[in-house]
Amino acid sequence: QVQLVESGGGSVQPGGSLRLSCAGSGFRLDPYAIGWFRQAPGKEREGVSGISSSDGSTYYANSVKGRFSISRDTVKSLVYLQMNSLKPEDTAVYYCAAGRDYGLGPPRQPYEYDYWGQGTQVTVSS
Repeated sequence: QVQLVESGGGSVQPGGSLRLSCAGSGFRLDPYAIGWFRQAPGKEREGVSGISSSDGSTYYANSVKGRFSISRDTVKSLVYLQMNSLKPEDTAVYYCAAGRDYGLGPPRQPYEYDYWGQGTQVTVSS
């Protein structure tokens, strides 16, 4: 069964940092485009960042540009989301997702992804 597992969430003060990890349970992430999404209470799920498998291209939502960084560890078959300068508005459940890479850059919409993790809570509060 294809399953993704997120880790690294927690509670931090504004300005703090967290690193989220995404791992495949029973499969490697290398062939897949990986996306990070988040969903705050009462809001729709939104794309945060993504990384392709074909050329390593990335994208970031405008709200996180310059603060978040996505990367792959191909040896460990993990994808990370480094989050710096966190703000209260970053508070949400963060999900990683895996989808096909068509060579057009990482997909940006939830429906373009086939597999999802259960999510990890990130809370930014003083």
